[in-house]
Amino acid sequence: MDPDSNFTIVFEDNHLLVVNKRAGVLVQGDETGDIPLVDLCKAYVKEKYGKPGAVFLGLVHRIDRPVSGIVVLARTSKSLERMTAQFRERETAKTYWAIVRKRPPQESGQLIHWLLKDEKKNKTTAFKKETPGALRSELSYRVIGSITGEFLLEVKPVTGRPHQIRVQLASMGCPIKGDVKYGDVEANADGSICLHARQLEFLHPVKKEPLSLEAPLPHTIYWQAFY
Repeated sequence: MDPDSNFTIVFEDNHLLVVNKRAGVLVQGDETGDIPLVDLCKAYVKEKYGKPGAVFLGLVHRIDRPVSGIVVLARTSKSLERMTAQFRERETAKTYWAIVRKRPPQESGQLIHWLLKDEKKNKTTAFKKETPGALRSELSYRVIGSITGEFLLEVKPVTGRPHQIRVQLASMGCPIKGDVKYGDVEANADGSICLHARQLEFLHPVKKEPLSLEAPLPHTIYWQAFY
């Protein structure tokens, strides 16, 4: 994806708009006042289809601002309801790619923690055993590439908790490249972290056909070694 483009289209029909978000783009509006992905996509739909008045576009799920990759938006209320249910019931399969600077203790494995988010600090803490208020969180990972001092991991989250992949990999001793919030030594100059929502598998909400969608890696210096 062009680093100067806020998003590119991965899949589009009358029911869904699936995009590849650039790292740094806010998904939903917040106190910063920056234009969020939802509004950018509404403007795209309005212009492309010459829609008069307000455009309906429902956000199905979110990824963190410094993360790149697949985001699903629904173009009808029916699609939004059905897609939200798929995510809630864990009927989707998500795959992320992450770059870390330390080799994991095993080439592949499963991580289980209990995560507790501090909303004021916008930071999540991982515990190795059940903790009051913390939610059980699970993912699997495997090393799929490496160059000197960097390792590319494929990560498949089972649950979908705030900052889950970031804090669980950090708890393994492998913080994501650029993620100083969770222990990396150096921030990426563009404010991104090297976590990319690479692939998403789900049933089309209307056609009921299985979809497997993939988002190309960002065209930035941080990812170029793994192209």
